[in-house]
Amino acid sequence: MTAKLPSRILIIGATGNIGKYITAAILSAEPRVADQVSIFTSHATASSPAKQAILSSWQSQGVSVITGDVNNPEDVRRAYGGVDTVVSCLGRDSLASQIELLKLAEESKDVRWFFPSEYGTDVEYDASSKEEKPHQNKLAVRGFIRENVKRVKCTYLVTGPYIDMFLPLVPIAEDTGGYDPKSKRAVVVGSGDDKVGFTSMPDVGKLVVAALGHPEASVGRVLKVQSFVTTPNAIVEEFEKQTGTNWAVEHTPNQRLREVEKEKSDANNPIATLYTLKRIWAEGGTLYEKTDNETLGLKPGDMEPLSAAVTRAISGKEY
Repeated sequence: MTAKLPSRILIIGATGNIGKYITAAILSAEPRVADQVSIFTSHATASSPAKQAILSSWQSQGVSVITGDVNNPEDVRRAYGGVDTVVSCLGRDSLASQIELLKLAEESKDVRWFFPSEYGTDVEYDASSKEEKPHQNKLAVRGFIRENVKRVKCTYLVTGPYIDMFLPLVPIAEDTGGYDPKSKRAVVVGSGDDKVGFTSMPDVGKLVVAALGHPEASVGRVLKVQSFVTTPNAIVEEFEKQTGTNWAVEHTPNQRLREVEKEKSDANNPIATLYTLKRIWAEGGTLYEKTDNETLGLKPGDMEPLSAAVTRAISGKEY
């Protein structure tokens, strides 16, 4: 496929945690990245009172809302009509359904470019990645693409952890690390000096827009992008700076994190996923010699700094 800017974009999972940031960025992009933007959502979502404000706002900006079941092939075929680019923003529990979405895209006469929902941890970072339980659905999607998707070209946008989701201290898993502005307390994994690469959720949207706007650099590629690299201790310092007080800091040894991860995994406790991801991030699974930000025309100053994410966390603003 000759690198070509998208014309009609369909977003799947637009109202989800990351989907709303991606959709907002696509709609506010200057210059515009497409002539027409549609979202494909369930009847339940389209009729939910909690979603009306955001859906009405998008519709006022020209978005077409297509309702249907993502697991119904006929509904998906209808949504694909006239669409050249599909941006999937499906969450972890729905990742495997992308295999059928890709199959239908490959069969369609219109879809030529597909962004699987790859935002987050690099599932092929190194040889050990294939063994990680949380990676299996994404790996299955990648395997299906390699073996079966030939006409449609795919772009994987790998962002590493979202700083917005990394910061909160999870009550049922405090030993995985986090920061609590109310109690001025932090839990960090290991020494706290190990670097981690992060992307803010608003920046995920910005990076998707950049990839859509630079097809010559993004079509058919795995793009590894980030907002910034920092350490857990530097995050504590930023919270202390913005709150004007010293924080109480506790540490979870890396080995302890691994032990609890195994306990939770052996018990089939879903929280094991959080332990696995926090362990991967703490052990360097987000670091690269060079990212693809500049390939997409983005400079360091174009990305949100750590301070912006910390300010949101202190204000209590939900992601």
